[in-house]
Amino acid sequence: MPELPEVETIRRQLAPLVEGRVLARLDIADPRWCLPLAPEAIVDAVQGRHVERLGRRGKYLVWELADEAFLIMHLRMTGTLLYDPPEGTPYERVRFGLDDGHELRFCDPRRFGTGELAIGDAARDAFFAARLGLEPLDGELTAAALRAMARGRRAPVKAFLLDQRRIAGVGNIYADEALFRARIHPLRAAGSLRPAQWDALALAVRETLLAGLAAGGATIDDFRHADGVAGAFQDEFLVHRRRGEPCPQCGGAVVKFVAAGRGTYACERCQPRPRVRRRAR
Repeated sequence: MPELPEVETIRRQLAPLVEGRVLARLDIADPRWCLPLAPEAIVDAVQGRHVERLGRRGKYLVWELADEAFLIMHLRMTGTLLYDPPEGTPYERVRFGLDDGHELRFCDPRRFGTGELAIGDAARDAFFAARLGLEPLDGELTAAALRAMARGRRAPVKAFLLDQRRIAGVGNIYADEALFRARIHPLRAAGSLRPAQWDALALAVRETLLAGLAAGGATIDDFRHADGVAGAFQDEFLVHRRRGEPCPQCGGAVVKFVAAGRGTYACERCQPRPRVRRRAR
């Protein structure tokens, strides 16, 4: 699934091309994209409006249109938003026509991507308040903030990082990479981390996201830039998808296991596995 760096990469590429234009036409070929709203309701609300800004919140891409209309997109697992792709590009679900004659097309083979509508700043803010926590690259992600949210929690720290209601935009790839940089095992209980570990983790999350953004995101399967080019961060992975390969720090083998219901990668020399406490009889 595209995570914060992938969505932000697309936003930065498309913003100069769509901001200041008019969304002259919106064709929704797949009604599932905007359920429970009907395609006609979305089209009537946004078509013909001036694009004031293309924003992002967490993993969501936000079309900020005139008169406080917001079209909120999520690419999900396999969605791509392409600028002027060739005719016949497969899996097209939505087509955005701009007043300068250019087009964007949302293509999504698994049809998990969504489009939602919010009218008014209050509706937009309520939508995100119910779904997303702090933005990790906006100065909100601090050791103190993370420690306060995790106090008393026994869930694995990886599950904590993946919870979008706490930290917006971090997914499986960047959680693995950040935990390795911070030398914290993914199965460690979030509430058991020491203050120095929260300091390391807050820094590692920011550094990992920025590295992913600098590389144009990671392409493992479907993610593409708006021009169809693949990202490059997968070439810089330290542990993710590197099972059996040598750890870049100690040379030990990277292992794979399940944490927070996701395939997870770590070096258990650099990230010692937490001990299982046995109950006294």
